[in-house]
Amino acid sequence: MIRPVFTEIALFAAPFVIYAVYLWVTRAGVFDAESWSWSAIGWLTIVALVLMLGSFLVLAHFSGSPPGSEYVPARMENGRLVPGTDK
Repeated sequence: MIRPVFTEIALFAAPFVIYAVYLWVTRAGVFDAESWSWSAIGWLTIVALVLMLGSFLVLAHFSGSPPGSEYVPARMENGRLVPGTDK
């Protein structure tokens, strides 16, 4: 469960990191307040939220068991633990 959380944090931070690298490469001053205007921060936040929303939609659509399948929980068979599966 922690992996999707880290994935979402990384997706949110990615536009800000890319912009910081862009500022560093162009020698515009990563730590200058003029480089991080409110409009730039606003656009970066919008892009970050769109990335997160897209990843939520991809996870919801492509993760989990296929439609119509039935989950068989983990059980003991012949003294061995058999993991849960989708049928």
